[in-house]
Amino acid sequence: MIYHMTAFLAGFILDLFVGDPIGFPHPVRWIGNLISYLTEFFLNKAERILEPEKTNKLKRRYGLIMVIIVITISAGICFAILHVAYTLNSILGVIIETVITYQCIATKSLYVESMKVYKALKSQGLDVGRKAVSMIVGRDTACLDEKGVIKAAVETVAENTSDGIIAPLIYLAIGGPVLGIAYKAINTMDSMVGYKNEKYMDFGRAAAKLDDVVNFIPARVSAVLMIIGCLFLGRDYSMTGAFRIFKRDRFNHASPNSAQTESVCAGALGIQLAGPASYFGKIVDKKYIGEPIRSVELDDIKRANILMLATAIICEVLLICTVVIFTGIAYGLISQ
Repeated sequence: MIYHMTAFLAGFILDLFVGDPIGFPHPVRWIGNLISYLTEFFLNKAERILEPEKTNKLKRRYGLIMVIIVITISAGICFAILHVAYTLNSILGVIIETVITYQCIATKSLYVESMKVYKALKSQGLDVGRKAVSMIVGRDTACLDEKGVIKAAVETVAENTSDGIIAPLIYLAIGGPVLGIAYKAINTMDSMVGYKNEKYMDFGRAAAKLDDVVNFIPARVSAVLMIIGCLFLGRDYSMTGAFRIFKRDRFNHASPNSAQTESVCAGALGIQLAGPASYFGKIVDKKYIGEPIRSVELDDIKRANILMLATAIICEVLLICTVVIFTGIAYGLISQ
């Protein structure tokens, strides 16, 4: 447990300062390549059937098979690497576990990518800002005005505070890098095939549903931690506003999880997020989240990132304390 907690803390710190350097090997990229290959293979196989009803059923079945394959291979390889490393040398095991832990978290990456939008809008104009935000959102960005670009960046930071940071930390604390990698595999599958369009509606169903399940508790934990984080961040953040909008708007999204943190962020900053958006050329009528107490402004991207960082640090500290306390209790019971 000492080794695990050392790697858990070191990996978090490493992510805060290093992030995701361009060109550096990353397991999520390898998982993404595996998903791409399996998606093309299974969809091509399913589409050979000319009867639409049979094709759709086959896509759902193949989508489930892909989920099982990707999770098994990803977690299995991670387990094998850690097993060999710890068998050879405990210090080597801690180092390998630290690196994998660090690669499961996206704190610095989320901060850097969202701040590219901030910098682009501030110094290079709307067109560059649209291009920057298109790298971190799934919606169409060509038609967005400046406030639309800012809202998209803020929403991404708020949503990914859960998906990219808090959820991985929770699973890493519970099951180490093996469970952490399994979570990242699920989350990556959802981001690649979990779309409600003609191509992925059936094939991506299993991945999307499983992602909803594994993020159900982390999303709500993230929201609570974000509310607590407002307490330490000064007058730009309203803790009461965050809690009020969270209670009211936390289900204003097609996903049962996405609006949990978006509602807290909107309430904390006193702005309105979400609303109708364009995806693949079609307008999707999404509910609004929050109240337009004031107009969205460029510095809201910075504010959302500060709230994200505070939430991540609070989560890391609480998880370490929780694991240490429960380990101590378990050790005491075993010793009696």
